[in-house]
Order: sequence, then structure tokens, then C-alpha cells
Amino acid sequence: MTVLRAQGLGKKYKRKWALTDCTLEIEPGHVTGLVGPNGAGKSTLLNIASGMLEPSAGTIEVCGGVPGSGPEQLAKVGYVAQNTPVYASLSIEDHLRLGAHLNPNWDAALATGRIERLGLDPRQHAGKLSGGQRAQLALTMGIAKRPELLLLDEPVAALDPLARREFLSDLMAAVAEDGLSVVLSSHLVNDLERVCDQLIVLVDSQVRIAGDIEELIATHHRLTGPRRDLDTLPSNQHVISAKHTDRQTTVLVRTEAPILDPAWTVAQLNLEDVVLEYMSNPATVRPALEVLR
Repeated sequence: MTVLRAQGLGKKYKRKWALTDCTLEIEPGHVTGLVGPNGAGKSTLLNIASGMLEPSAGTIEVCGGVPGSGPEQLAKVGYVAQNTPVYASLSIEDHLRLGAHLNPNWDAALATGRIERLGLDPRQHAGKLSGGQRAQLALTMGIAKRPELLLLDEPVAALDPLARREFLSDLMAAVAEDGLSVVLSSHLVNDLERVCDQLIVLVDSQVRIAGDIEELIATHHRLTGPRRDLDTLPSNQHVISAKHTDRQTTVLVRTEAPILDPAWTVAQLNLEDVVLEYMSNPATVRPALEVLR
């Protein structure tokens, strides 16, 4: 069973499409990074998956059901929106009581244990917490409802490096302990590479590439050599981008086959290189369907 399956998914606001023809599958037990420029459709996808928005086109199934279709479905999905929203006038213990009231699978021991371990005073109001502490409170709320899938929309964007590291460390501990599936949206590719094993790149509201991170890094290469026509490249080398000078051609290709042409100097890319290439070349042909296993 997949935790998220989208087929031709789209969302339109008046005349503008915020997400178009999104087709992908995510299987359980993974931490999947969702990356792309502002306006690419990341928040829209997560809002649809959580049941906060209804799609304008296509279909989506999350944890075997339709997002937002009822209490049982809502209990399967945890969602932490941008800016890790909490109620400033409520204390931490008020948040935990609210979580217990709203969520049938609420794990009170887990919630109180995390708050104690973080050294937070349950009587303190959320409005008095630091950005990192608010993020940790929001993560506690998301994890303690014991969801099958946790959706995180830019949860560490406003945090300092130390708070980010602590947040991501706690997230990975929860994944390891509970087998939680996570989709994490972020602009910070280095953070995604640290905690995620899969990646989805959204550009211009469409999925550009999706797959296992180690495989994506291993199958992308930058080739540099004498100037040549790209039509002469082997058919199994999918061109992502290319630059030419009078004497030299530099091309980024995706291929599972070895690069055998001795005329090329082959350079391996890191994850940020791969992401930036797809983000800066929006005309790249999209995969028809990516199944994240």
C-alpha cells in the first residue's frame, strides 16, 4: 500500500494553476523531501494531501483514503503548516490537552515525555517560546497524534542552525522509533539530504523528478568535452541541460549506464547540484510516473 498516490493532480485558483498534472506514488517507511522554488506548488500539494484543500483536477489517495473525508482519515495524517503554527495565548499543557481532545490515537505519554526531555515548562504560553521551541511543540503535536503519515511544510525555515539540527534530530528519532512516513518540504537541500532518503522536485507547479536520493546522485553526471551536437549522444543519456562555447560542450545527463566515451571528462554531482539544475531548466521533460519505494 502507498501512503500517497496522486494521478494527474491539479489545483486551480481562478485562472492560475498552483499545481498541474502531479503524478507520483510514495510507499510507506520513507522520509521524502519536497523541494522547489517559491510558487512551485509544494504547499498546495501538502494542503491537498492533508485535506485542507480539494483538488481541481485528478485524484489523490492518502493512507488508503480520500484526504479530509472523515475523522478516521484525519487521524491517519499529521500536518505541521508553514511557520509551525501554535496558539500564542495557550500554554504548552493547554496544547497537549487540546491534542488529546481532538485526536483519537493521541499518545499522552509520548507528548509529555518529549516536552520534559526538551526542558520546556508546561505552564509556559506558546507566545513566549522561541522559534525553535515553537517548532518543537508543533512537531510534538504532529507526532503524538500517532499518524501514519506526517506532512511538514517548511518547518525549519525560520530556525537558526542549532535549532534546525535539534528539530531534524528529533524528527529522525521519531521516524526510527515509530516507523513514521514523512513528507518534508524545505528550501534547505543540505537539511533534506541529511534526513531524507527520497526526493521530489517541483518546478512550475509540476513534478520534474522524483526518486531515491542515492540513486539520483549516482545517475546524474556532468560531462565536459570538445564541442559536439547533442544528437550524437547515446539514447540512454537523458539530457537535463547543456552549454556550448566555440570549443567546448558541457552537458548534464541522467543515465544508469556507464559513460564510456573517452572524450568526456565526467564529474559527479551532489544533491544540491542536481536540484538546482532541474530548478533552473524548467523545460526538462518530466517522468511520466515516479514510484518512490
